[in-house]
Parts: sequence; C-alpha cells; structure tokens
Amino acid sequence: MSQRRKFIKQSLLGSAIFIPGVSQAFTQKKQGLVNGEKPLILSTWNHGLPANEAALKKLQESGSIVDAVEAGVKDTELDLENLSVGLQGLPDREGITTLDASIMKGDGSCGSVAFVRQVKHPISLARAVMEKTPHVMLAGEGAKQFAIAEGFPIEEEILSPKAAKAYEEWKKTSQYKPVINIENHDTIGMIGMDASGKLAGSCTTSGLAYKMHGRVGDSPIIGAGLYVDDEVGAATATGLGESIIRICGSFLIVELMRQGRTPQEACEEAVRRLIAKNKKDIKDIQAGFLAINKEGQIGAFAVHPGFNFAKGTTQENILIDSKSHY
Repeated sequence: MSQRRKFIKQSLLGSAIFIPGVSQAFTQKKQGLVNGEKPLILSTWNHGLPANEAALKKLQESGSIVDAVEAGVKDTELDLENLSVGLQGLPDREGITTLDASIMKGDGSCGSVAFVRQVKHPISLARAVMEKTPHVMLAGEGAKQFAIAEGFPIEEEILSPKAAKAYEEWKKTSQYKPVINIENHDTIGMIGMDASGKLAGSCTTSGLAYKMHGRVGDSPIIGAGLYVDDEVGAATATGLGESIIRICGSFLIVELMRQGRTPQEACEEAVRRLIAKNKKDIKDIQAGFLAINKEGQIGAFAVHPGFNFAKGTTQENILIDSKSHY
C-alpha cells in the first residue's frame, strides 16, 4: 500500500466528518446511523480508548454490561497522568481532592456518591450504594462511613505530585475561570450495550479544578450526567456540570429518543437547550453529550469544537471528533 493510501485509510478511521468520495454506507456507520453494532462501548475524551479496552475485556470475561462499565472507568480512576478523574485529580480551592461518581442499569437501578474523599474507586462505591442500600446517593462523610463499612481502603489524603505542583502555581493568583476543553475536560462518562441489547452506564470525576469546597457537578446526578433506560437508550455528559444540571441533560436526551429522535438529533437538541439556558457565559462553557439507542445507533454533539469520544466494538476501538454547535 502506498504511503498516501495508508495515510488516507488511517485518517478515515479516526474521523466522523464527512469526506467527499467516501461511500454513503461508510459515512453512515461513522455517524452511528447503522444498526446492530453490539456489543458497543462509548466513552468521553481520549482517555476513553484504554477505558473501552478494559470494559470490553471485562464484558468478555463476565458477560455483564454493568461489570464492564464499572471496570472501564476504574481504569481511568487509576491513571496517574489524568488530572480530572480519581484521587490524582486537581484539588478544590482548599487543596482537597473530592470525587463524584454514578452508575446506572437499564432497569432503572442506580447509585451515586458525591463529595467523597480518600476513596480510590468512587465508581465501585456508587455501585455498592446501588446494590446494597435503599438509597440512590450518599455524600461526603456519610459516603466515607459507608465505604469503611463495606471494606473499601481509605487512602492517605495527599495530592499527587502533578496536582500539588499545579495547585501551588494556582495559589499565586487564586483566580478561577473555566477554560473550555481543559478545566471542563473533567469527566469520563461511559455508556455500553451488550450483545443482547442490555444497557448500562457509568460516570466518574474529580470535578472542576479549584472549585469551591463542597461543589458537586453533574456526574453523580442521575438524569444530568448519566441516564440509562433499556426501553430507549442511554446518554452521558461531560463539561461544565452546572450547565448540564440546568437542563437535566442526559435524561432529556433519553426522553427525546423515546419520542422518536435519533441519538444524534437528541444530542443536538440538548446542546441547543443548554445554550439557551447559559447564553451569558456560553463562550466560556464547554459541554458534550454522548448517546446510544436500543438499536445501537449513536450520537455525539458539543457546544464548541474540541470534544471527542471513543467508540469500542469487538472489531475496533477508535477516537472520533464530535461535531459542535459553534
């Protein structure tokens, strides 16, 4: 194969943008318009690539889509290079790293934790809330007490070297303003479908860097950062949590799909509504949505350019640039 042909092939595999001359069937596949790709894992940002690999491996081992979406994001929670997920994440204004996470099954079962400290895997703690308590969400000290009762190790409360260095630099000015695709790049959201069509999703984050102590974003809020319904589909969100909470973004997308919208149409409508509710500061707000319906169609859309997502199947695991409103 010539170098030029090799370059073109690689470029097509890594892009969801229409390129003249590419067959209609190929383009539809990359836009999520072709049904039947099962099992299927979608996750936000480039850290979604290794997360998808971990999820697909777990799905093959256990056959459980819930196990898969938990294992996938646990991989990101342990990634020491990632400063937006896990205990190595950037701290709040007080220099404390706090974590949020949620998990949901297509039958409506769900669990979440918010404002958690010293727990390495908040996604597993969220699953324990779902499976072992009558509640949906535990927060703060109560979530930590539950973690101890369930045998979760409590880690030493110390910033990772990279986070500590960044925090010391931030303290020189102590100014806070979100930078789109950097500080808003604050979550891994994952949604998945097994070969039988069962759905599940997960979401985990250390939240916005240098946030006010006690701030909680969309990630642990069922219906905002994550929503899953076996009868319809699933959606997850990333970006500035406050803007996503204001429109119950993930629930909105699932309900739009219930009404007949494709995943892509539903994601685009959610972004339009988000913009309408956040007009004043929209130039500084990034938010992105991912969706899948029960047929295996997918959708993705963001406020601004820069959002990407990983799509994993038994055949491939690729990073795709999302389209955006602006």
